[in-house]
Amino acid sequence: MRLFTDHGYDAVTVADVAKAAGVSSMTVYRYRRFPAKEDLVLIDQPAQLIAEHVAASSATQPLVRRIGSALIDAATASTSGNGDEQAADERFLLDWLRLMVATPALRVRHLDSQYALQQAIVEALGKDAADPDAAFRAQAATSACLAAMHTALTRWVEDDGRTRLPDLIARALTASFGDDAVATHRKD
Repeated sequence: MRLFTDHGYDAVTVADVAKAAGVSSMTVYRYRRFPAKEDLVLIDQPAQLIAEHVAASSATQPLVRRIGSALIDAATASTSGNGDEQAADERFLLDWLRLMVATPALRVRHLDSQYALQQAIVEALGKDAADPDAAFRAQAATSACLAAMHTALTRWVEDDGRTRLPDLIARALTASFGDDAVATHRKD
């Protein structure tokens, strides 16, 4: 990340990353997690964590609240910590988001990961093809919640992280869906 943020995504080669890591370029490419340069920057979204939160939520709650709460909880986990650790986590996430916003190739790959996240959430909601209307509602609600989260992430970058990310996500969900979208114990 340091190389990409210091020099820009397009200026950094896989050879540069390999050299900084003390390995050969072939080692980077052979490592299954990094089949392409974009994979060096993409962070695994906490899809499993989000899906687990959604699955554990009460099916009696509205879809948007179930999904939104899981997104807020994931943001809290990604930006929580103590003192210097929290600041480093937030700075890393901000730098990563700036790169995503500024680099077309990364935005395209990020869209793929958003689709995978959407599918994981819909599966966690337990909405399958057996009831096409329920599956459609789950997909629509999930897409809308992810769009609200994207808006919050973009604002967080513009704000240089001065506002708590979980609070921005809650505000975006409330702006999109109304006051009932976020559990009452959440801060707006």
